Amino acid sequence: MFRLAIRMAGHRITALIAVACAVLGGAALITATGVLAESGLRSQLPAGRLAGADVVVAADQEFRPSGEPPLALPERRTVPSRLVGELAGLPGVTAAVGDISFPAALVDAHGQVVATADPQVAGHGWSSTKLAEPSAGTRVDGSAPTGADEVAVDSATATAAGIEAGDRVLVVVDGRPAVGYRVSAVVGAPGAGAAGASKIAGVFFADPTAVRLSGRDGADGARGTAGGKGTAGGGTRAGTVDLVGLRTEPGAEQRVAAEVRAKLKGTGLLTVTGAGRGDTAAPGAGASRSLLVLLAGSLSGIVLLITGFVMASALAVSIAGQRRDLALMRAVGATPKQIRRLAAAQSTAVAAMAVAPGVALGYLLAGQFRRLLANRGVVPSELPLTISPLPALAAVLLLALAVQVSARCSAWRTSRMPATEAVAESRSEPREPSRTRTRIGVLVIVAATAMSALPLFSRTVIGATATSIAGIIGAIGLALAGPALVRGIGAAAARATKGASAPTWLAMANLRAYALRNAGIVSTLAMAVVFVLTYTFTQTTVLAATAQDTRTGTLAQQRLSAPGLGGLPTGTLAAVRRTAGVRAAAPVGTTTVVWQYQQFGDTVTESGPATILTPDAADVLDLDVREGGLDRLSGATVAVSSDVARTRSATVGRRIRLVLGDGTRADATVVAVYGRGLGFGSVVLSHDLAAGHTTTALDQSLLIRTDGTATARQHLTALAAATPGLTLGPANPPSVGGLKDAPPEVWINLATIVVLLVYLLLSIANKLVAATAQRRVELGALRLNGTTPRQIRSMMRREAAVTAATALVTALLLSALPLALLGQGFLGRPWPAGPVWLLPGLALTVTVTAFLTIELPTRQALRTSPM
Repeated sequence: MFRLAIRMAGHRITALIAVACAVLGGAALITATGVLAESGLRSQLPAGRLAGADVVVAADQEFRPSGEPPLALPERRTVPSRLVGELAGLPGVTAAVGDISFPAALVDAHGQVVATADPQVAGHGWSSTKLAEPSAGTRVDGSAPTGADEVAVDSATATAAGIEAGDRVLVVVDGRPAVGYRVSAVVGAPGAGAAGASKIAGVFFADPTAVRLSGRDGADGARGTAGGKGTAGGGTRAGTVDLVGLRTEPGAEQRVAAEVRAKLKGTGLLTVTGAGRGDTAAPGAGASRSLLVLLAGSLSGIVLLITGFVMASALAVSIAGQRRDLALMRAVGATPKQIRRLAAAQSTAVAAMAVAPGVALGYLLAGQFRRLLANRGVVPSELPLTISPLPALAAVLLLALAVQVSARCSAWRTSRMPATEAVAESRSEPREPSRTRTRIGVLVIVAATAMSALPLFSRTVIGATATSIAGIIGAIGLALAGPALVRGIGAAAARATKGASAPTWLAMANLRAYALRNAGIVSTLAMAVVFVLTYTFTQTTVLAATAQDTRTGTLAQQRLSAPGLGGLPTGTLAAVRRTAGVRAAAPVGTTTVVWQYQQFGDTVTESGPATILTPDAADVLDLDVREGGLDRLSGATVAVSSDVARTRSATVGRRIRLVLGDGTRADATVVAVYGRGLGFGSVVLSHDLAAGHTTTALDQSLLIRTDGTATARQHLTALAAATPGLTLGPANPPSVGGLKDAPPEVWINLATIVVLLVYLLLSIANKLVAATAQRRVELGALRLNGTTPRQIRSMMRREAAVTAATALVTALLLSALPLALLGQGFLGRPWPAGPVWLLPGLALTVTVTAFLTIELPTRQALRTSPM
């Protein structure tokens, strides 16, 4: 059977090339998605500055709900500092270091802050340098800082600041005013090699000084906010360190790690060695990996739907071209099961040749996706991809299953027909499309239409996602109901063109007679248009709605921040409020919360961003409060969006349980429900509730509402210029809502659209070429009956025009209602936001594709003799 399948394939090369291209593209997309998912689950950062620590003890930076994947906690969790001494006494431990990190930044001679990779965690104690991997090239130019007025800096920072050992430099530490320090040493100095410089980075203080400056001694709990006021959470990090690094005797690493695990059993602390050390140095890495998993999950549904659709369509064309061969085999005694096995074996053989290069292409595509993610700041540039055979194996299994099912389904009708009837129908199509198939297609379209109404009831990203999914499901319904639709269009066109030229009459007759073949082409073209329209306009509409919420809800004109300092200096809020022309000012920050709630009797766990506000926020922000008030945001209180309040029963006065960004469980009272959830997130935490549960206690920015005069802005500009590191800008940048400043996930989605569109267009082109090439006998019969080559080309062009027009019209009809409902739900108008050129561009692309892929094979067919 297999040998016969291979011999038959040799006579259907063109159609099988379309199948091979569909499999190749599908393998690439599925493999790339699998690599991203696996990397999100298993990839780990390099050890970096902890490379010299054989064993690291740190708090778990993941929340682990029962029966669900772990969720990243990006805010630094701490461990008791007493463990440093306890673990130092274990056999085999040569050194134990308690690492702490805090905001620190250098100010150069020109009063400018020297840029660092992450100023929020740039400050360390000198002992942290022991955790770096020793190398022959790394050296210390100078001596360790010992006094309270001494610091050491890494060579890159020293070069940028223009300083060397022995110089004095201004340093801003954890929101304090800039103070002069003597540079006692430059670590990883020039000549030390790139490796030493890259692993030892930051501003290093004497250990007692670092403990005092970071507030770990408990004596500075009232400091940390821009206003200089104490908070309920102040001082909670006293007596803690970020992590404990242990250096061990040679060969004792695993034994020490086992003893540490036994000692810490039941405490919730992690003991890691090897590749796991890098994650403990950067809690945000876990959050970026979670984004990879979410991204792969969101892509997988679309990728599998489109891949399955394209493959089934290509196999249908391939099997349809062999109906005569299969019918003749039925006539000579082949059983229905043998016919289906033959079709599946042939398709599997072709798929086997295409899947290997497709998988290889998938790994390359995953690398390009990772590079794009790193460039947009979604994942750290150091985070590697996890390369294993698992994604390739998953792609092979899924594609093998899809090929087997699609091939057997395509051959089902021919295999089940009586032999004489199969031979009689092998040169034509059924006179009437299947009513069952048509009804199922109509039901699918109706279901897609119902799904598209979700944005009217849920003004969330999940609600918007229903639009793109509804469009694709509607296109699948079109593929099922397509033969009846195309036959009806062909009949109507034939009546309308009665008495027209011979090419026109022939084109309309072909559309009507070969409705099944033409419906496959129309539905695939429509799928491409529907997918791009709904997926693109969903992204741009959500982006526009978010910008609209932010713009409308921001009453302040100015925003003051200090990105180079890791947070606003202490006293900034009070200074701003004293500035002439300032009417109101309030700090604004962001964090992450995990919320577990009941839905349909099950516990659902969701993690998402949360805004941090004070009661004064009502003077600078209008969140469209519908119940309660933002002025009640003090103590353990939160405000929630109206969508969340409705779906999670979180009305005003209700108590909810949250997990804060550092893993702390908190019970909070809902004091307000607001409408602008897209712009400001689904949860707002009170400043008091978040205090002590973020990596740094410093406020991230201030929103400032002035009297609108130029004088007020000049005063604020002077205030910012007088304090190194302060940056004054508009509260709503002019480009908000533009694609240039779109969130990283929007760029990723748009890149996905481009990749999938290329896959769809290539598959469509191959399918059209194969379908046209299979009409050689038909074209030859027309020539023998006296039709000229020019008339045949004219006929084929008219078919291409009607096919493209039908695809565009049906795609617009399938997209119009979902997009109108999306616009109404998110923007209050019955049309979406997005580029106006997209629809004309798609129309031109589809038309050119249809004409070229029909015209070129037709010309090739006409070059051969009809005899």
